[in-house]
Amino acid sequence: MAIPELSRRITIGQYLPTDSSIHRMDARFKLAAFVLVVVVGSMVSSLSSNLLLLVFSIVCMVLGRIPLRYGLSGIRPAVPVLVILFVFQLLFYRAGPHDVVLARFGPIMVTQGGLLLSVVSIIKFIEIVFFISVLTLSTTLSDLSHALESLLGPLRRIRFPVHESALILTIALRFVPTFAQEAEKLMKAQASRGGDFGTARWWQLWKRVKSVFPVLLPLFLSAMRRAEDLVLAMEARGYVPGAQRTSYVALKSSRRDVLYFLAAAAVCALALWIHYRQFTHSLI
Repeated sequence: MAIPELSRRITIGQYLPTDSSIHRMDARFKLAAFVLVVVVGSMVSSLSSNLLLLVFSIVCMVLGRIPLRYGLSGIRPAVPVLVILFVFQLLFYRAGPHDVVLARFGPIMVTQGGLLLSVVSIIKFIEIVFFISVLTLSTTLSDLSHALESLLGPLRRIRFPVHESALILTIALRFVPTFAQEAEKLMKAQASRGGDFGTARWWQLWKRVKSVFPVLLPLFLSAMRRAEDLVLAMEARGYVPGAQRTSYVALKSSRRDVLYFLAAAAVCALALWIHYRQFTHSLI
């Protein structure tokens, strides 16, 4: 019986100190570049554009000295969902009048457009996971919080809760690996009492889902207990929501940060150009 090692497979919220040029970047430029590539990646739907962004995400991982195998481990928990997404899009894509039919199973058709959409969706998911991994594995949560608070600073004029929003995001990311470890410990405890974990194959989705049910309630109670402890700790340190705050951290940027951001912007502009060029030609 093999218990899933969630703490090793969940890369979001963890920090990998490799002292690379990506790690030394100003977190504000890194976060701005991340938002830009994710927004553009969500907008483009052509295969070439998404392959370009996928290659760029791999280049970022190489520059950040992040092992590609470690980044791929963050995708493994989502493989069953990706398979279901691929199959549904492949079988139930509504083909256009000029779409090429590759196979037909009664009323269900597998078309070239459906196959292309399924492949693009998988690539899009992988590239976004890679970009999230690069951001979180190369940036400490405190730097990420300061960068987000700095970038959202102008919204204070319209009374947007900038500090509270940055704090919520930081706490959410911080507790992702913590809850992964908690879930893993619960699974091992349940398995020692005869629970059925790790025996279902990846395609036996219903069996895998049923095996998770005994863990959900204790995990939820653990989350509530940790939230209560966190509130008490923050109140004990005098935290008051909405109060004016100062910071010892002074974010500094360099020419290299600007160049890295411009490189990301150039890749995004090229991806958009490829996407709209193919879209325009398809209309013609």
